[in-house]
Amino acid sequence: MIDLYTWPTPNGWKISIALEEMELPYRIRPVNIGRGEQFEPAFLEISPNNRIPAIVDRDPADGGPPLSVFESGAILVYLAEKTGRFLPRDLRGRKEVLEWLFWQVGGLGPMLGQHGHFALYAPQRIPYAVERYRGEALRLYGVLDRRLADREHLCGDYSIADMAAWPWVLTYRSQGIDLDAFPNVRRWYDALKRRPGLRRGYDVGRELRKIVFRGPDEEARRHLFPGGGGAGGAAPGGEGA
Repeated sequence: MIDLYTWPTPNGWKISIALEEMELPYRIRPVNIGRGEQFEPAFLEISPNNRIPAIVDRDPADGGPPLSVFESGAILVYLAEKTGRFLPRDLRGRKEVLEWLFWQVGGLGPMLGQHGHFALYAPQRIPYAVERYRGEALRLYGVLDRRLADREHLCGDYSIADMAAWPWVLTYRSQGIDLDAFPNVRRWYDALKRRPGLRRGYDVGRELRKIVFRGPDEEARRHLFPGGGGAGGAAPGGEGA
């Protein structure tokens, strides 16, 4: 059994999607990031960076005590290695999936998160910031579109790289991205959303979404955007599925 500490955001959906696709038993431990639960000492023991998602594997492969993992990319690799699924074992295939996983973790997610923050949530509109991050968001969509021009998935077979990128592309409407301008991304996005496992993983926390997508109240702003800074792991304000 795996405990999944999460909230309905793109980074949280990565892991619930992976758990469903890998057919691993798990239970949800909601962490209301709009009420500051990510800063509670018990959660910080699991996720010292005070971000969701995090997991606790109560049946690790080494037979030892429960094992916690934080950071979505690390969790995806851990689960893929635990199950032997969605991460190739051959040198070149593994290298390729890890490249695109880290592309998402280091680029697509952070840049869309910052664009969503400055375009949707910032208390004052800062044109330079909005234009800077929108330009980077569109550049990354272009990278993704070119990658998918001659392939069904990011790296041959469906993999944890696809699971990582899809929940962020999901936010295209709230981000104001014209998905039809990226036809290969559109084809990939539409095909993946028909996967039963992905749909089940995306449905995790459905009852909580109205809290997330109606926009943060003042308390949530204090927890999510301390000092008026970055997006703090919060979802940009809407859905595209």
